[in-house]
Amino acid sequence: MSTSGLPAGSAPRLHDFARFIGTFCFRPAFRLRLHGLERVPRTGPVVLIANHSSFLEPQLIFGMLPRRSVFLVKRELFHGLPGWALRRIGQIPVRRGEPDREPLLVAARLLREGALVGVFPEGARGSGDVTQAQRGAAWLVRNSGAVVLPVATRGARRPEGSGRRFRPVVDLLVGEPFTVRVGPGRAGLVEATEQLRSQLADLVRTLDDWREKYRA
Repeated sequence: MSTSGLPAGSAPRLHDFARFIGTFCFRPAFRLRLHGLERVPRTGPVVLIANHSSFLEPQLIFGMLPRRSVFLVKRELFHGLPGWALRRIGQIPVRRGEPDREPLLVAARLLREGALVGVFPEGARGSGDVTQAQRGAAWLVRNSGAVVLPVATRGARRPEGSGRRFRPVVDLLVGEPFTVRVGPGRAGLVEATEQLRSQLADLVRTLDDWREKYRA
């Protein structure tokens, strides 16, 4: 049984150091606004779901969370020194767009031990509007009983046709944790996945409205 909240073979101290670096490395380049970090459960199993429009969101969320976190990360990044570092800080490689059961089993086991596991339901980077979602997050909830924590980010992706931006405003909004019942079989996964997608999409729209109001 893991007491670190990380997969076997991870280095907890290296993970904590990476979180420390991640907390501060973005501040010179971005004007970060963090909303609702107090809503992150400090203990217990949590499936974090977040939108994904650039490579920065995973790093931003990882660095800003007030507890250790394990993310499902696309396998293509696990090569050479970066891949070694990702494994040592406890991140899990997963194949995109095809069934990949072993990473989900590892993540479910960590959740049952009280970990926080992060998933980007859209899979590949897109608009970040969460118009579609894969079923991995719902499967993890069904197999662990974890609560779900939605997180929305905006501002990291440069708008199409725009030039280099000087310290753009990047917002991270943590929503309220919630529970979802995942029924049996594929139908149960499909229904729960739509619930997760809808909750996350609503949070993204809330953040968009807030940014529009304050002209971020």
